[in-house]
Amino acid sequence: MLRAVIDTDVMVAALESSAGASRQILLHAFRGDMHLLLSTALMLEYEAVLTRLETLERSGLSTSAVLAVLDEVARLCTPVAFDYRWRPVAADQDDDFVIETAINGEADVIVSFNARDMEKGAARFGISVERPALVLRRLAR
Repeated sequence: MLRAVIDTDVMVAALESSAGASRQILLHAFRGDMHLLLSTALMLEYEAVLTRLETLERSGLSTSAVLAVLDEVARLCTPVAFDYRWRPVAADQDDDFVIETAINGEADVIVSFNARDMEKGAARFGISVERPALVLRRLAR
């Protein structure tokens, strides 16, 4: 089964649009079609970004609704502790903890719209960085 880390940009897109590939990725995770890997650092970023006023306005969701989604994500995820720190790895240092989550969780893929900043660092560990639509194709096989 595919082991995946979902970048924050994909989580934002999943909550802002019910029709996109990002929402489908999240639904696949909820159905147990893939192992969702999550570290404390990544969950904290999800919460900080998804509960920003501008994100809430774009999604049309309340803070409590977003927190309920995150509670479900926390319930179903495979928790990842950082046994090792790998920094710097990403072209943008703000993405290092996403790659660290993937490395320490033995991920197959990081689902992100930001492949350019992460793919070189992730590839060193045999982890691909793919857009949601490509990951959906992998899940359909």
